[in-house]
Amino acid sequence: MRNAKEAFSRYAADSAVHSLIEEVELTPKPGLVDRVNNGAHQDLTIELMLKSALSLKETFEQIAFISYGNSPSLSLREEIAAIGRNGENRMFETTGGVNTHKGAIWAIGLLVSGAAMGKGCYAIKEIVSLAGETARYPDRHCPNIATNGMLVSAKYGVNGARAEAEQGFPHIVQVSMPMLKRSRAYGLAENEAQLNSLLALIASLDDTCILHRGGPEALIFAKKQAASVLSSGSLEKLKILNDEFTRLNISPGGSADMLAATLFLDKIQGHITGDEVQKEVESIH
Repeated sequence: MRNAKEAFSRYAADSAVHSLIEEVELTPKPGLVDRVNNGAHQDLTIELMLKSALSLKETFEQIAFISYGNSPSLSLREEIAAIGRNGENRMFETTGGVNTHKGAIWAIGLLVSGAAMGKGCYAIKEIVSLAGETARYPDRHCPNIATNGMLVSAKYGVNGARAEAEQGFPHIVQVSMPMLKRSRAYGLAENEAQLNSLLALIASLDDTCILHRGGPEALIFAKKQAASVLSSGSLEKLKILNDEFTRLNISPGGSADMLAATLFLDKIQGHITGDEVQKEVESIH
Protein backbone atom coordinates (compact mmCIF):
# COMPACT_ATOMS: atom_id res chain seq x y z
CA MET A 1 0.00 0.00 0.00
CA ARG A 2 1.45 3.31 -1.08
CA ASN A 3 2.23 5.97 1.44
CA ALA A 4 -0.21 8.93 1.43
CA LYS A 5 2.67 11.38 1.39
CA GLU A 6 4.17 9.80 -1.71
CA ALA A 7 0.78 9.53 -3.42
CA PHE A 8 -0.07 13.19 -2.90
CA SER A 9 3.43 14.32 -3.90
CA ARG A 10 3.10 12.48 -7.20
CA TYR A 11 -0.39 13.87 -7.75
CA ALA A 12 0.72 17.45 -7.03
CA ALA A 13 3.71 17.13 -9.37
CA ASP A 14 1.58 15.64 -12.15
CA SER A 15 -0.93 18.47 -11.71
CA ALA A 16 1.83 21.10 -11.83
CA VAL A 17 3.36 19.66 -15.01
CA HIS A 18 -0.06 19.25 -16.62
CA SER A 19 -0.81 22.91 -15.83
CA LEU A 20 2.39 24.03 -17.56
CA ILE A 21 1.49 21.91 -20.59
CA GLU A 22 -2.06 23.30 -20.67
CA GLU A 23 -0.70 26.85 -20.59
CA VAL A 24 1.69 26.40 -23.51
CA GLU A 25 -0.87 24.49 -25.61
CA LEU A 26 -3.56 27.13 -25.06
CA THR A 27 -4.22 28.78 -28.44
CA PRO A 28 -4.28 31.53 -29.65
CA LYS A 29 -2.21 33.46 -27.10
CA PRO A 30 -0.90 36.99 -27.76
CA GLY A 31 2.89 37.17 -28.00
CA LEU A 32 3.36 33.73 -26.45
CA VAL A 33 4.30 30.29 -27.72
CA ASP A 34 1.25 28.20 -28.61
CA ARG A 35 0.25 25.44 -31.03
CA VAL A 36 0.22 27.82 -34.02
CA ASN A 37 3.33 29.99 -33.63
CA ASN A 38 6.09 31.15 -31.27
CA GLY A 39 4.70 34.63 -30.66
CA ALA A 40 7.37 37.23 -29.91
CA HIS A 41 9.98 34.57 -29.12
CA GLN A 42 12.91 33.69 -31.35
CA ASP A 43 14.42 31.09 -29.02
CA LEU A 44 11.32 29.18 -27.91
CA THR A 45 9.16 26.52 -29.54
CA ILE A 46 6.25 24.51 -28.23
CA GLU A 47 8.37 21.36 -28.38
CA LEU A 48 11.02 22.98 -26.18
CA MET A 49 8.38 24.23 -23.72
CA LEU A 50 6.83 20.77 -23.45
CA LYS A 51 10.20 19.12 -22.82
CA SER A 52 10.94 21.75 -20.17
CA ALA A 53 7.62 21.15 -18.41
CA LEU A 54 8.15 17.40 -18.27
CA SER A 55 11.67 17.88 -16.89
CA LEU A 56 10.24 19.61 -13.79
CA LYS A 57 8.11 16.73 -12.48
CA GLU A 58 10.76 15.54 -10.03
CA THR A 59 11.30 19.11 -8.79
CA PHE A 60 7.63 19.59 -7.90
CA GLU A 61 7.38 16.12 -6.41
CA GLN A 62 10.34 16.78 -4.10
CA ILE A 63 8.88 20.13 -3.01
CA ALA A 64 5.55 18.47 -2.19
CA PHE A 65 7.25 15.64 -0.31
CA ILE A 66 9.31 17.83 2.03
CA SER A 67 6.36 20.20 2.58
CA TYR A 68 3.75 17.54 3.34
CA GLY A 69 2.15 18.21 6.73
CA ASN A 70 4.72 20.87 7.62
CA SER A 71 4.36 24.61 8.32
CA PRO A 72 6.13 27.63 6.79
CA SER A 73 9.60 28.11 8.25
CA LEU A 74 13.03 29.42 7.33
CA SER A 75 14.43 25.92 6.95
CA LEU A 76 11.57 24.79 4.70
CA ARG A 77 11.90 27.95 2.60
CA GLU A 78 15.57 27.24 2.05
CA GLU A 79 14.98 23.58 1.27
CA ILE A 80 12.37 24.51 -1.34
CA ALA A 81 14.74 27.09 -2.82
CA ALA A 82 17.53 24.53 -3.14
CA ILE A 83 15.20 22.09 -4.88
CA GLY A 84 13.99 24.89 -7.14
CA ARG A 85 17.54 25.83 -8.15
CA ASN A 86 18.26 22.20 -8.99
CA GLY A 87 15.08 22.22 -11.05
CA GLU A 88 16.25 25.34 -12.88
CA ASN A 89 19.55 23.62 -13.68
CA ARG A 90 17.66 20.61 -15.02
CA MET A 91 15.47 22.95 -17.09
CA PHE A 92 18.48 24.69 -18.59
CA GLU A 93 20.12 21.33 -19.37
CA THR A 94 16.91 20.25 -21.12
CA THR A 95 16.53 23.47 -23.12
CA GLY A 96 20.16 24.11 -23.96
CA GLY A 97 20.31 27.19 -21.74
CA VAL A 98 16.98 28.77 -22.70
CA ASN A 99 14.83 30.12 -19.85
CA THR A 100 11.46 28.47 -20.39
CA HIS A 101 9.94 28.12 -16.90
CA LYS A 102 12.08 29.87 -14.28
CA GLY A 103 9.20 32.09 -13.12
CA ALA A 104 6.80 29.17 -13.08
CA ILE A 105 9.15 27.08 -10.91
CA TRP A 106 9.06 29.87 -8.31
CA ALA A 107 5.29 30.44 -8.36
CA ILE A 108 4.03 26.90 -8.78
CA GLY A 109 6.70 25.51 -6.47
CA LEU A 110 5.42 27.67 -3.62
CA LEU A 111 1.82 26.69 -4.35
CA VAL A 112 2.73 23.00 -4.47
CA SER A 113 4.35 23.48 -1.08
CA GLY A 114 1.27 25.21 0.34
CA ALA A 115 -1.03 22.48 -0.96
CA ALA A 116 1.22 19.77 0.49
CA MET A 117 1.31 21.46 3.89
CA GLY A 118 -2.42 20.81 4.08
CA LYS A 119 -1.97 17.23 2.86
CA GLY A 120 -4.17 18.08 -0.11
CA CYS A 121 -7.11 19.16 2.02
CA TYR A 122 -6.69 22.94 2.10
CA ALA A 123 -8.77 25.33 0.01
CA ILE A 124 -7.18 27.84 -2.32
CA LYS A 125 -7.36 30.67 0.24
CA GLU A 126 -5.31 28.62 2.71
CA ILE A 127 -2.85 27.43 0.06
CA VAL A 128 -1.98 30.92 -1.19
CA SER A 129 -1.70 32.20 2.38
CA LEU A 130 0.81 29.48 3.28
CA ALA A 131 2.69 30.03 0.02
CA GLY A 132 2.92 33.75 0.78
CA GLU A 133 4.10 33.14 4.33
CA THR A 134 6.79 30.78 3.03
CA ALA A 135 7.90 33.24 0.34
CA ARG A 136 8.41 35.98 2.94
CA TYR A 137 11.16 34.02 4.67
CA PRO A 138 14.63 34.94 3.37
CA ASP A 139 16.81 32.47 1.51
CA ARG A 140 20.29 32.87 2.96
CA HIS A 141 21.80 30.68 0.24
CA CYS A 142 20.30 32.50 -2.73
CA PRO A 143 23.00 33.55 -5.25
CA ASN A 144 23.45 37.31 -5.23
CA ILE A 145 22.47 37.70 -8.87
CA ALA A 146 19.81 40.18 -9.97
CA THR A 147 17.32 38.69 -12.41
CA ASN A 148 15.69 40.67 -15.23
CA GLY A 149 12.47 40.71 -13.20
CA MET A 150 14.21 42.12 -10.14
CA LEU A 151 15.96 44.82 -12.18
CA VAL A 152 12.72 45.81 -13.90
CA SER A 153 10.81 45.88 -10.59
CA ALA A 154 13.41 48.19 -9.08
CA LYS A 155 13.62 50.43 -12.17
CA TYR A 156 9.88 50.98 -12.57
CA GLY A 157 8.71 50.51 -8.99
CA VAL A 158 6.34 47.63 -9.72
CA ASN A 159 5.71 44.33 -8.00
CA GLY A 160 7.51 41.42 -9.60
CA ALA A 161 7.13 37.68 -9.15
CA ARG A 162 8.63 37.78 -5.66
CA ALA A 163 6.24 40.43 -4.35
CA GLU A 164 3.28 38.69 -5.97
CA ALA A 165 4.13 35.51 -4.09
CA GLU A 166 4.88 37.27 -0.81
CA GLN A 167 1.45 38.93 -0.94
CA GLY A 168 -0.31 35.58 -1.44
CA PHE A 169 -0.80 35.78 -5.21
CA PRO A 170 -3.48 38.52 -5.26
CA HIS A 171 -3.78 38.49 -9.06
CA ILE A 172 -4.70 34.81 -8.99
CA VAL A 173 -7.15 35.16 -6.12
CA GLN A 174 -8.78 38.39 -7.31
CA VAL A 175 -8.40 38.26 -11.10
CA SER A 176 -7.54 35.06 -12.95
CA MET A 177 -9.35 32.47 -10.82
CA PRO A 178 -12.63 34.43 -10.62
CA MET A 179 -12.49 35.02 -14.40
CA LEU A 180 -11.86 31.32 -15.05
CA LYS A 181 -14.80 30.26 -12.91
CA ARG A 182 -17.09 33.01 -14.22
CA SER A 183 -16.33 32.07 -17.84
CA ARG A 184 -17.13 28.44 -17.16
CA ALA A 185 -20.34 29.45 -15.41
CA TYR A 186 -21.34 31.37 -18.56
CA GLY A 187 -21.01 28.11 -20.48
CA LEU A 188 -17.85 28.96 -22.40
CA ALA A 189 -15.61 26.15 -23.63
CA GLU A 190 -12.58 25.44 -21.45
CA ASN A 191 -10.18 26.90 -24.04
CA GLU A 192 -12.11 30.19 -24.06
CA ALA A 193 -12.38 30.26 -20.28
CA GLN A 194 -8.60 29.90 -19.95
CA LEU A 195 -7.98 32.55 -22.61
CA ASN A 196 -10.26 34.94 -20.73
CA SER A 197 -8.31 34.23 -17.57
CA LEU A 198 -5.04 35.00 -19.37
CA LEU A 199 -6.40 38.22 -20.87
CA ALA A 200 -7.63 39.34 -17.45
CA LEU A 201 -4.11 38.82 -16.10
CA ILE A 202 -2.47 40.74 -18.95
CA ALA A 203 -4.95 43.58 -18.44
CA SER A 204 -4.17 43.92 -14.73
CA LEU A 205 -0.67 42.59 -13.98
CA ASP A 206 2.42 44.80 -14.11
CA ASP A 207 4.10 42.10 -16.17
CA THR A 208 7.87 42.47 -15.78
CA CYS A 209 8.47 40.43 -18.94
CA ILE A 210 6.60 43.07 -20.94
CA LEU A 211 8.41 45.88 -19.13
CA HIS A 212 11.79 44.26 -19.73
CA ARG A 213 11.18 44.05 -23.47
CA GLY A 214 9.31 47.27 -24.16
CA GLY A 215 9.17 49.51 -21.11
CA PRO A 216 6.09 51.28 -19.67
CA GLU A 217 4.67 52.13 -23.10
CA ALA A 218 4.48 48.48 -24.05
CA LEU A 219 2.86 47.60 -20.73
CA ILE A 220 0.20 50.29 -21.09
CA PHE A 221 -0.52 49.14 -24.65
CA ALA A 222 -0.71 45.48 -23.65
CA LYS A 223 -3.07 46.16 -20.74
CA LYS A 224 -5.38 48.32 -22.85
CA GLN A 225 -5.52 45.89 -25.76
CA ALA A 226 -6.03 42.82 -23.55
CA ALA A 227 -8.93 44.54 -21.78
CA SER A 228 -10.45 45.48 -25.14
CA VAL A 229 -10.25 41.94 -26.52
CA LEU A 230 -11.61 40.52 -23.29
CA SER A 231 -14.64 42.79 -23.41
CA SER A 232 -15.24 41.97 -27.09
CA GLY A 233 -15.20 38.20 -26.56
CA SER A 234 -13.73 37.75 -30.05
CA LEU A 235 -11.09 35.11 -30.73
CA GLU A 236 -10.49 36.72 -34.12
CA LYS A 237 -9.40 39.90 -32.34
CA LEU A 238 -7.12 37.77 -30.17
CA LYS A 239 -5.34 36.54 -33.29
CA ILE A 240 -4.91 40.14 -34.43
CA LEU A 241 -3.55 41.03 -30.99
CA ASN A 242 -1.01 38.22 -31.32
CA ASP A 243 0.23 39.79 -34.55
CA GLU A 244 0.53 43.17 -32.82
CA PHE A 245 2.34 41.77 -29.78
CA THR A 246 4.72 39.85 -32.03
CA ARG A 247 5.45 42.93 -34.14
CA LEU A 248 6.16 45.00 -31.03
CA ASN A 249 8.18 42.23 -29.32
CA ILE A 250 5.68 42.04 -26.44
CA SER A 251 5.60 38.79 -24.48
CA PRO A 252 3.39 38.58 -21.36
CA GLY A 253 5.49 35.83 -19.83
CA GLY A 254 4.66 36.78 -16.26
CA SER A 255 0.96 36.52 -17.05
CA ALA A 256 1.56 33.10 -18.60
CA ASP A 257 3.25 31.93 -15.39
CA MET A 258 0.30 33.20 -13.36
CA LEU A 259 -2.13 31.39 -15.65
CA ALA A 260 -0.25 28.11 -15.19
CA ALA A 261 -0.32 28.68 -11.42
CA THR A 262 -4.05 29.39 -11.63
CA LEU A 263 -4.64 26.14 -13.50
CA PHE A 264 -2.64 24.26 -10.88
CA LEU A 265 -4.74 25.67 -8.05
CA ASP A 266 -7.88 24.85 -10.01
CA LYS A 267 -6.78 21.22 -10.25
CA ILE A 268 -5.93 21.05 -6.55
CA GLN A 269 -9.32 22.57 -5.73
CA GLY A 270 -10.96 19.85 -7.81
CA HIS A 271 -8.90 17.29 -5.92
CA ILE A 272 -10.31 18.62 -2.63
CA THR A 273 -13.91 18.51 -3.80
CA GLY A 274 -14.03 14.85 -4.66
CA ASP A 275 -11.39 13.88 -7.17
CA GLU A 276 -10.69 10.16 -7.37
CA VAL A 277 -7.08 10.73 -6.42
CA GLN A 278 -8.21 12.37 -3.20
CA LYS A 279 -10.22 9.29 -2.34
CA GLU A 280 -7.17 7.16 -3.02
CA VAL A 281 -5.01 9.29 -0.71
CA GLU A 282 -7.63 9.29 2.01
CA SER A 283 -7.97 5.52 1.83
CA ILE A 284 -4.38 4.99 2.86
CA HIS A 285 -4.25 7.42 5.80
